[in-house]
Amino acid sequence: MTEQHPFKWSHFEAEIILLCVCWYLRYTLSYRDLEEMMQERGLRVDHTTIFRWVQRYAPELAKRCRPHLKTTTDSWRVDETYIKVKGVWTYLYRAVDSQGNTLEFLLSPTRDAEAVKRFFSKTLAAPHTVEPRVITVDKNAAYPKAFHELKADGTLAAPCELRQSKYLNHDDLAPRHY
Repeated sequence: MTEQHPFKWSHFEAEIILLCVCWYLRYTLSYRDLEEMMQERGLRVDHTTIFRWVQRYAPELAKRCRPHLKTTTDSWRVDETYIKVKGVWTYLYRAVDSQGNTLEFLLSPTRDAEAVKRFFSKTLAAPHTVEPRVITVDKNAAYPKAFHELKADGTLAAPCELRQSKYLNHDDLAPRHY
Protein backbone atom coordinates (compact mmCIF):
# COMPACT_ATOMS: atom_id res chain seq x y z
CA MET A 1 0.00 0.00 0.00
CA THR A 2 1.42 3.39 -0.93
CA GLU A 3 1.77 6.21 1.57
CA GLN A 4 -0.85 8.95 1.18
CA HIS A 5 0.46 12.25 -0.15
CA PRO A 6 0.74 14.51 2.94
CA PHE A 7 -0.41 17.60 1.02
CA LYS A 8 -3.45 16.03 -0.62
CA TRP A 9 -6.51 18.31 -0.54
CA SER A 10 -4.43 21.33 0.48
CA HIS A 11 -5.58 24.68 -0.85
CA PHE A 12 -1.94 25.80 -1.34
CA GLU A 13 0.86 24.08 -3.20
CA ALA A 14 3.23 21.89 -1.21
CA GLU A 15 6.18 24.22 -1.93
CA ILE A 16 4.38 27.16 -0.29
CA ILE A 17 3.45 25.12 2.77
CA LEU A 18 6.98 23.75 3.16
CA LEU A 19 8.51 27.18 2.69
CA CYS A 20 6.38 28.69 5.47
CA VAL A 21 6.97 25.77 7.84
CA CYS A 22 10.73 25.71 7.21
CA TRP A 23 11.08 29.47 7.60
CA TYR A 24 9.11 29.38 10.85
CA LEU A 25 11.25 26.56 12.25
CA ARG A 26 14.58 27.95 11.05
CA TYR A 27 14.27 31.67 11.76
CA THR A 28 12.79 33.67 14.62
CA LEU A 29 9.71 34.71 12.68
CA SER A 30 6.19 34.98 14.01
CA TYR A 31 3.18 33.65 12.15
CA ARG A 32 2.19 37.24 11.38
CA ASP A 33 5.69 37.92 9.97
CA LEU A 34 5.25 34.98 7.63
CA GLU A 35 1.77 36.16 6.69
CA GLU A 36 3.26 39.53 5.74
CA MET A 37 6.14 37.92 3.80
CA MET A 38 3.70 35.81 1.79
CA GLN A 39 1.55 38.91 1.17
CA GLU A 40 4.64 40.65 -0.30
CA ARG A 41 4.99 37.70 -2.67
CA GLY A 42 1.37 37.96 -3.79
CA LEU A 43 -0.07 35.15 -1.65
CA ARG A 44 -2.89 35.70 0.80
CA VAL A 45 -2.23 33.29 3.69
CA ASP A 46 -3.67 33.88 7.15
CA HIS A 47 -1.35 33.49 10.14
CA THR A 48 -3.66 30.88 11.70
CA THR A 49 -3.31 28.79 8.54
CA ILE A 50 0.48 28.91 8.89
CA PHE A 51 0.08 27.90 12.55
CA ARG A 52 -1.95 24.86 11.48
CA TRP A 53 0.68 23.95 8.87
CA VAL A 54 3.45 24.08 11.47
CA GLN A 55 1.43 21.91 13.86
CA ARG A 56 0.68 19.37 11.16
CA TYR A 57 3.90 19.18 9.12
CA ALA A 58 6.74 20.01 11.58
CA PRO A 59 6.68 16.58 13.29
CA GLU A 60 6.73 14.85 9.91
CA LEU A 61 9.65 17.00 8.74
CA ALA A 62 11.57 16.21 11.92
CA LYS A 63 10.93 12.48 11.50
CA ARG A 64 12.09 12.50 7.89
CA CYS A 65 15.16 14.70 8.49
CA ARG A 66 16.46 12.93 11.60
CA PRO A 67 18.14 10.00 9.75
CA HIS A 68 20.03 12.43 7.50
CA LEU A 69 21.62 14.41 10.31
CA LYS A 70 25.38 14.45 10.52
CA THR A 71 26.72 11.95 13.05
CA THR A 72 27.94 13.43 16.27
CA THR A 73 31.29 13.33 18.02
CA ASP A 74 32.07 10.82 20.76
CA SER A 75 32.47 13.38 23.56
CA TRP A 76 29.18 14.26 25.25
CA ARG A 77 28.29 16.94 27.78
CA VAL A 78 25.12 16.36 29.75
CA ASP A 79 23.22 18.62 32.11
CA GLU A 80 19.75 19.13 33.49
CA THR A 81 17.79 22.18 34.49
CA TYR A 82 14.44 22.84 36.11
CA ILE A 83 11.88 24.53 33.85
CA LYS A 84 8.16 25.22 33.83
CA VAL A 85 6.18 23.49 31.07
CA LYS A 86 2.47 24.32 30.85
CA GLY A 87 2.53 25.51 34.46
CA VAL A 88 4.26 22.38 35.82
CA TRP A 89 7.87 22.37 37.00
CA THR A 90 9.87 19.61 35.29
CA TYR A 91 13.48 18.62 34.68
CA LEU A 92 14.95 19.12 31.22
CA TYR A 93 17.87 16.80 30.50
CA ARG A 94 19.99 17.81 27.51
CA ALA A 95 23.12 16.44 25.87
CA VAL A 96 25.43 18.10 23.36
CA ASP A 97 28.56 16.85 21.61
CA SER A 98 31.96 18.55 21.69
CA GLN A 99 30.95 20.76 18.74
CA GLY A 100 27.84 22.04 20.54
CA ASN A 101 25.34 20.05 18.46
CA THR A 102 22.30 18.98 20.45
CA LEU A 103 22.14 15.19 20.69
CA GLU A 104 18.86 14.70 22.51
CA PHE A 105 16.68 16.04 25.31
CA LEU A 106 14.21 14.58 27.78
CA LEU A 107 11.58 16.10 30.05
CA SER A 108 11.19 14.25 33.34
CA PRO A 109 9.19 14.89 36.49
CA THR A 110 12.04 13.46 38.58
CA ARG A 111 15.77 14.01 38.95
CA ASP A 112 16.94 10.50 39.78
CA ALA A 113 18.93 7.59 38.34
CA GLU A 114 15.90 6.18 36.50
CA ALA A 115 15.39 9.47 34.65
CA VAL A 116 19.09 9.57 33.76
CA LYS A 117 18.94 5.96 32.50
CA ARG A 118 15.91 6.81 30.32
CA PHE A 119 17.72 9.85 28.98
CA PHE A 120 20.98 7.98 28.21
CA SER A 121 19.05 5.12 26.57
CA LYS A 122 17.07 7.57 24.43
CA THR A 123 20.24 9.40 23.40
CA LEU A 124 22.11 6.16 22.57
CA ALA A 125 19.17 4.92 20.48
CA ALA A 126 19.03 8.06 18.33
CA PRO A 127 20.21 7.25 14.79
CA HIS A 128 22.47 10.30 14.52
CA THR A 129 24.49 9.65 17.68
CA VAL A 130 27.67 7.59 17.97
CA GLU A 131 28.79 5.55 20.96
CA PRO A 132 30.34 7.98 23.44
CA ARG A 133 34.00 7.80 24.43
CA VAL A 134 33.50 10.17 27.35
CA ILE A 135 30.42 11.67 29.01
CA THR A 136 30.95 14.83 31.07
CA VAL A 137 28.32 15.49 33.75
CA ASP A 138 27.96 17.64 36.84
CA LYS A 139 28.22 16.36 40.42
CA ASN A 140 24.64 15.02 40.55
CA ALA A 141 24.82 11.62 42.30
CA ALA A 142 22.26 10.09 39.91
CA TYR A 143 24.69 10.14 36.95
CA PRO A 144 27.29 7.64 38.25
CA LYS A 145 24.60 5.24 39.46
CA ALA A 146 22.79 5.24 36.11
CA PHE A 147 26.09 5.12 34.20
CA HIS A 148 27.30 2.01 36.05
CA GLU A 149 23.93 0.27 35.67
CA LEU A 150 23.94 0.91 31.90
CA LYS A 151 27.51 -0.36 31.65
CA ALA A 152 26.62 -3.48 33.63
CA ASP A 153 23.74 -4.38 31.34
CA GLY A 154 25.78 -3.68 28.19
CA THR A 155 23.92 -0.60 26.97
CA LEU A 156 27.08 1.49 27.29
CA ALA A 157 30.39 0.22 25.92
CA ALA A 158 33.08 -0.84 28.39
CA PRO A 159 35.67 1.80 27.33
CA CYS A 160 33.20 4.68 27.87
CA GLU A 161 34.32 7.02 30.64
CA LEU A 162 32.22 9.20 32.95
CA ARG A 163 33.77 12.53 33.96
CA GLN A 164 32.20 14.49 36.77
CA SER A 165 33.06 18.16 36.79
CA LYS A 166 31.13 20.89 38.52
CA TYR A 167 31.52 23.40 35.67
CA LEU A 168 33.06 21.73 32.59
CA ASN A 169 29.76 20.57 31.11
CA HIS A 170 28.12 24.02 31.20
CA ASP A 171 30.19 25.78 28.49
CA ASP A 172 28.63 24.04 25.50
CA LEU A 173 25.14 23.88 26.98
CA ALA A 174 24.70 27.64 27.16
CA PRO A 175 21.92 28.86 24.88
CA ARG A 176 23.09 30.35 21.63
CA HIS A 177 21.48 33.44 20.17
CA TYR A 178 22.00 33.88 16.46
